[in-house]
Amino acid sequence: MKTLYLGSNSATRKKLLTEMGISFQIVGHQADEEACGWDMPLEKLVETIAFAKMEHVIIPQNVDKNKRIFVLTADSLCADARGKLHGKPENKEDAIAKIKALRGRGKVATAFCLEKKKFHGNTWKNEQSFLKVVTAQYEFDLPDEWIERYLEHVPCYLQISGGITIDGYGAQFLKSINGSYSTILGLPVFEVREALEKIGFYE
Repeated sequence: MKTLYLGSNSATRKKLLTEMGISFQIVGHQADEEACGWDMPLEKLVETIAFAKMEHVIIPQNVDKNKRIFVLTADSLCADARGKLHGKPENKEDAIAKIKALRGRGKVATAFCLEKKKFHGNTWKNEQSFLKVVTAQYEFDLPDEWIERYLEHVPCYLQISGGITIDGYGAQFLKSINGSYSTILGLPVFEVREALEKIGFYE
């Protein structure tokens, strides 16, 4: 079975890939997400960040350089009903502010970049790639009196876009969804599977 190199430390993405039956290894990246231009539209921004992560991904030295490898990076951001973008909270107070702003109807965009790479000329060269953005809408109803309890039960809230999760404990506050459930979680698994198939990962 081939190994997918995942340029993300997201617990949700790791969980989704595990559920897909994909063997993966976490790798780092040196992309500066804050320099990607946050004045861009939501879809363009997540696409830009996912691509930047791929451009700055760190492939381990012990990887077999005689074989082609497959690398995946991704990024998710939320937009509230007014169109304001929200990334990961900086602290608890910021998380509470984002949760309040994102209550009601919101939009999530998740972009992923998938590349097949070959080692050539002392570096890993892109041989084939996919870059795709998937969006979904949701209605999240978390009353003020539940916020503290929610934060206690979702210890990873600083690592998720907008501090909001519709999985696990957060599922009870998801009123409705329009689009891909896994896109809101952080990885559009249907589109990722299609891309992996087209790029030859399962061969």
